[in-house]
Amino acid sequence: MKTYFQRLGRSLQLPVAVLPAAALLVGVGFWWASADNGFIARFLQAGGNAILNQLPLLFAVGTALGMAKDKDGAAALAGLVALEIPTNVLKSSSVAALLGIKAANVDPAFGAISNVFIGIMSGLIAAALYNRFHETRLPMALSFFSGKRLVPILAALVMLLISAVLLAVWPPLYNALVTFGKFVVGLGPLGAGIYGFFNRLLIPTGLHQALNSVFLFNVAGINDVGKFLAHQGTKGITGMYQAGFFPVMMFGLPAGAYAIYRNARPERKQEVGSLMLAGAFASFFTGVTEPLEFSFMFVAWPLYVIHALFMGLSMVFAALMHWTAGFSFSAGLIDYILSLKNPIANEPLMLLVQGLVMAVIYYFGFNFAIQKFNLMTPGREPETASESADAAVAIKTDAKDDKYTVQAKQIYVALGGAANLTAVDNCTTRLRLQLKDTSKIEEAAIRHSGAAGINKLDKTNLHIVIGTEVQFVADALSELFNKKVPVAELSEATASTTPDATKADSTIQSGAVSALYSVAEGTYLNIEDVDDQTFSQKLLGDGFAIDPTDGRITAPVDGTVTTVFPTKHAIGFTTSSGLEILLHMGIDTVELKGKPFDVKVKDGQPVTHGDVVAQVDLQAIKAAGKQTAMMVIITNMSAVSLLKFKILSNQVTTSSKILEATTK
Repeated sequence: MKTYFQRLGRSLQLPVAVLPAAALLVGVGFWWASADNGFIARFLQAGGNAILNQLPLLFAVGTALGMAKDKDGAAALAGLVALEIPTNVLKSSSVAALLGIKAANVDPAFGAISNVFIGIMSGLIAAALYNRFHETRLPMALSFFSGKRLVPILAALVMLLISAVLLAVWPPLYNALVTFGKFVVGLGPLGAGIYGFFNRLLIPTGLHQALNSVFLFNVAGINDVGKFLAHQGTKGITGMYQAGFFPVMMFGLPAGAYAIYRNARPERKQEVGSLMLAGAFASFFTGVTEPLEFSFMFVAWPLYVIHALFMGLSMVFAALMHWTAGFSFSAGLIDYILSLKNPIANEPLMLLVQGLVMAVIYYFGFNFAIQKFNLMTPGREPETASESADAAVAIKTDAKDDKYTVQAKQIYVALGGAANLTAVDNCTTRLRLQLKDTSKIEEAAIRHSGAAGINKLDKTNLHIVIGTEVQFVADALSELFNKKVPVAELSEATASTTPDATKADSTIQSGAVSALYSVAEGTYLNIEDVDDQTFSQKLLGDGFAIDPTDGRITAPVDGTVTTVFPTKHAIGFTTSSGLEILLHMGIDTVELKGKPFDVKVKDGQPVTHGDVVAQVDLQAIKAAGKQTAMMVIITNMSAVSLLKFKILSNQVTTSSKILEATTK
């Protein structure tokens, strides 16, 4: 059932995507009218209103197409037929003729039979009929009407029966919807705030579009978008269910993204900065917020609840002040500019002032929550071995492959190919995938493909956040899936029989033995006992730790310094046999930004075990609430055939040999 509603939310995106065309025509028409309210202005506005007047039709066709198994045009045609039956059979004049009464005595509910609600219902029924009967074979005499041709015929018959039911139930149903609409409108600004809060909370499920249909379109009599674009209703009231989105999407969320960037670990700021900048740009200009929201809604869900509360607050305040602007697609800069000249917009420039206030609220609110509750927003989680650059999928590409095809190939391989993938779909920013088993995917590889986020809904359903260009990736991924391309044909790793074909074997000296020594005077610790899951679970590799009694830190191996981290808390070494060793000084000390560390070596410098590589202020680390354990890890364990520990006493010196590692 959950999957069905997620598909519905995705399907509703298709007709919604048509609305920017209406907004553009109407908006440019209003701007033109401010200089000359003549033929051109009225012509442009009429073009936009022509789309808005056909919303039930758009939703019927779009929903049928989106919910159909293979998105065939026959389903869309069935959706059109399904809508035409009730909207014509049950219009006021037809009902008067059917019941033999005067048109004036027909229940007013039938005057509103053509609406988005009926459009969505017609589309769902048409799609269900298509999915069930599009391959049905009739007897030879009727074979012309077999298969897909049968679906629109069945849609007409089924909707005729449903129209008979609606003749009795539509008036009370419609009146109930109107009562609900009047109740929400009666709540005034509070109603707008409640809508804004739940609009955000439903984003993960895709059901926010169903909620939008109640408030933004003419399902319950509110029709905020339609009335705003047609400049109907009361100035300062029409648009109240849209205005509060602008300060958040244009200012609040980008400020929240900056807070996430500021709280990222120093070595990951560049990576997180690129992700946040792209998301903030999309949110500000187009109002597409999913790339930002999906980057933290699951890894730091309390922050997402705060975001929903802030959205409700913005909606309440804008409605309370009667500041209004409107949109057709989403509350970004483009829609904002188009709505400025709409006669029913009320003090829209004040929404910019509110936006600046919301930016402050979002930045300090996010910053406080991230630090107070130690939320693992992007860039704050320690980078594990599986998330390192080596996690990127090495694939075979052709010269004709564009960036979307390359990304699709990387995702396809990381998913396990057609052996695990069962269905490919997408919405505005997300790939919506069905798998045999979501636990078999390579999450790190998917992220390294350029995906902004991953959401495992359950054992078989997976969402991957790509961004506004998701359609191109989805098309390329669908082509790979439809052709059932074997993963072995795409993966470069299969071109070799070595254990790790993505690395050159020439860097590893087979059979060599490398000794690893203590890096400080102190107490030996098993790596499993370190109070950090990244190290204790050996996600980076195997090794050991030393609890130091002084801050004189020495090289653990004979080799070469290959990396000195910018925050000075970690140093990388490579031995002559090809082993890669990481010395990590303290736990979570990356947050100290290098202050307790005086590193004595530089990249490319040869060292011998016992050479001083850093002087560390242990008291400063403890005063900051951090632990001083010094971890020594072999990060390319795939090159190791044997580890032998040589612990004679827990009390060690810098000359104490801890283990020997033999390369494959």
